[in-house]
Amino acid sequence: MTSTSQANPVDLLRSDVAAWNSLRAVRDSGESLADADLAGASLAGANLSGVDLTGADLSGADLTDATLAGANLTSAEFVGADLARADLTGAVAHDANFTGAYLTRADLRDTDLTMAFLTSTFLGHADLTGADLSGAYMTGAYLGEVNLTGATLIGTYLGKANLTGANIADAVLDRADLTGVTMPDGTTLD
Repeated sequence: MTSTSQANPVDLLRSDVAAWNSLRAVRDSGESLADADLAGASLAGANLSGVDLTGADLSGADLTDATLAGANLTSAEFVGADLARADLTGAVAHDANFTGAYLTRADLRDTDLTMAFLTSTFLGHADLTGADLSGAYMTGAYLGEVNLTGATLIGTYLGKANLTGANIADAVLDRADLTGVTMPDGTTLD
């Protein structure tokens, strides 16, 4: 029988999040799960901080209350994933695909979401303070009550997004597409 420390990291994570978290607690180095297939996995509460998830498929995964702080999420797939209350602070998510994902109350402070796909994504009450969303595709995203203080949205596609009640103080919206956007005060732009 394979010991927990020798188990395939993807298999361990898929089968026993508590054992994964215990193993992570004693290891100082970040794991690499680049290109891993974790689609549909139950990863609620998983500690994935600092993990390399480049190109990984987490579509439809349950990542509620998971910690992905400082993780490399470049080109990862989170289509339809549940990341409610997940911690993604300081994560790098260039070209990541969060289409249709659920990120309510997620902590995305200082997260790099450059060129990420957040189309029809639910981000209600999320904290995006200082996040870089330059060139991101956020068409139809729900951003109600989000904190975008100091966020960078240069060239971001926000068409038909809903920003009702959002805090956009000091956010940089240069060249952002705001066609049909519902602004924080509830007005809709033409």
